Amino acid sequence: MSASERRVWIEGIGLWAAHLPGWDIARAILRDEAGTPPAPAPRPVPALLPPNERRRAPDTVAVSQEVAHAACKAAGRDPRSLASVFASVHGDLAITHYMCETLASDPSLLSPTKFHNSVHNAAAGYWTIATGCMQPYTAVSAWHHTFAAGLLEALLQSTCNHDPVLYVAYDVEARGALATMAPSSGMLGAAVVLAPERTCSASWQVDWDSVSVAQAGGDGPHLRPGDNAMAACLPLLTALAREAPAQLALPLGTGLELHLRLLPLPQEPG
Repeated sequence: MSASERRVWIEGIGLWAAHLPGWDIARAILRDEAGTPPAPAPRPVPALLPPNERRRAPDTVAVSQEVAHAACKAAGRDPRSLASVFASVHGDLAITHYMCETLASDPSLLSPTKFHNSVHNAAAGYWTIATGCMQPYTAVSAWHHTFAAGLLEALLQSTCNHDPVLYVAYDVEARGALATMAPSSGMLGAAVVLAPERTCSASWQVDWDSVSVAQAGGDGPHLRPGDNAMAACLPLLTALAREAPAQLALPLGTGLELHLRLLPLPQEPG
């Protein structure tokens, strides 16, 4: 694959966290033009789901659908037309904690609904059902390198298949004993729609490459207390918010990095 072929365009962006509730608000905060809201935003409501499914949807589904829908809307893309990549470090650790605790105490009380929502690809499944999408989806987890690994998968799919791809990355609060081994705080989701060619909706050109380096990756980004497990998405979202050319190196593992060169595109009036 030549360097000119390793190029995609970003058409739409979605971001949600309790103190970054939506891309428009988050963009000003990440540019240091506004302070964070004093009170956390309420949990997003997955509007695409029927009311009964909305009530049962776990946090992973709520936050992933919020950002996926926002990115598709910003891109002007029908969600039914898009292949997708969903990435989560842990899946829903709150449900996993519940299941472990229940199985250890009284397995007969295990909730079928929570069991159904415990699988790592639950969010992707809910998305395809809610949108009626028949395009393929991929669910990715790669420990501390999950965000970069999922982004690389989406870049490869868009470039090699010459199709637009929705990339969604998210994680939620860890609970119980698992939180001591796999910490994660709050809810965080980010999404981008990647296109293999420039369209009128494109706002960024992205040149990318996976690069072998002598010392890279290690154990991946180290979380600070209070961080969400998907905090690795924030350097990219911050660069996009600042709307200036940027270069990023995201660790993919020991000896490998995902290199991104970001170029904002002039927007036509109106």
